[in-house]
Amino acid sequence: MTSLNLVSRTCPIPFLSHATTAMFPTPNSVIFSTKPFSNAFSVSAIVTAKQETIVLDKPTTTTTTTFDFTAYMLRKADTVNKALDAAIAMKEPEKIYEAMRYSLLAGGKRVRPLLCIAACELVGGDEETALAAACAVEMIHTMSLIHDDLPCMDNDDLRRGKPTNHKAFGEDVAILAGDALLAFAFEHIAVSTKGVSPTRVVRAIAELAKSVGSEGLVAGQIVDTHSEGLSNVGLERLEYIHLHKTAALLEAAVVLGGIMGGGNDDEVENLRLFARSIGLLFQVVDDILDVTKSSEQLGKTAGKDLVADKVTYPKLLGIEKSKEFAHKLNQDALQYLAGFDEDKAAPLVALANFIANRQS
Repeated sequence: MTSLNLVSRTCPIPFLSHATTAMFPTPNSVIFSTKPFSNAFSVSAIVTAKQETIVLDKPTTTTTTTFDFTAYMLRKADTVNKALDAAIAMKEPEKIYEAMRYSLLAGGKRVRPLLCIAACELVGGDEETALAAACAVEMIHTMSLIHDDLPCMDNDDLRRGKPTNHKAFGEDVAILAGDALLAFAFEHIAVSTKGVSPTRVVRAIAELAKSVGSEGLVAGQIVDTHSEGLSNVGLERLEYIHLHKTAALLEAAVVLGGIMGGGNDDEVENLRLFARSIGLLFQVVDDILDVTKSSEQLGKTAGKDLVADKVTYPKLLGIEKSKEFAHKLNQDALQYLAGFDEDKAAPLVALANFIANRQS
């Protein structure tokens, strides 16, 4: 096999060199204490299976602001779902639009579009400003799932509790549906973005393209595919895979929100570093869930990484050390929000905690 040159995305975060001994929180009832915020404000969150509430306390005042994350997530997800439904309406040729809509509207947590909108609002923008970009990111994410599930890739039969796209429509239609979603995502940003300068729109398009191409998602996918069955895959290679395959698009979602919202260079960079941490966090948690949850709980095939002999964080570190690493990544992410307004940062804080403690 041809050797792969693992030149990483520019990343000043030494994730694997700072292993933590802190225990990963119990997901159904957790109190978070995010120490990196201590100089500006403190954050505590009580998470239950039904609802997460963030309480932000300024040390110099007795007033508090309570943020209802569940209501926020449901409201924003509903907006995104309606926008996605409207963006890709049924028309001829019906088969391709049916396949596109089958996967795009199959549900899901809508984490990436929510991150995009929250980042936009954090730097002074609004929901409408970010909505086209948020939908574009979800279209590309859906494309990646359709293609990832193909027999020539991860070969999965179940996604979001339903048969995967190629099982429902055939491999030929699934490939074309993914291609169409990818192409339309960029068209949608260019045509449907409102209230943003052309310069920022072009910057956002370039950012998104990089995240999904040979320096982003595709790079992670090819290294992942060519690492199956190898006995010498270490943490550095595993981190490379997931910073590209998973974190790159999460990073793009947040950065696009910052760009569309009018954020300055420093704000966008802090958002980038925040997103890179939660992007890797997302994958560490995904690896843990793959070996600790059932297919019914996940809505996708559980244990498939083990069957495919893929390298994962639990395989290299063990379950408990993987949980500790996830906790450390969550804490690292939150420190990059410390310079922002605490009320506006609350959705991103809650989303980071949600990613850390998700159960599917």
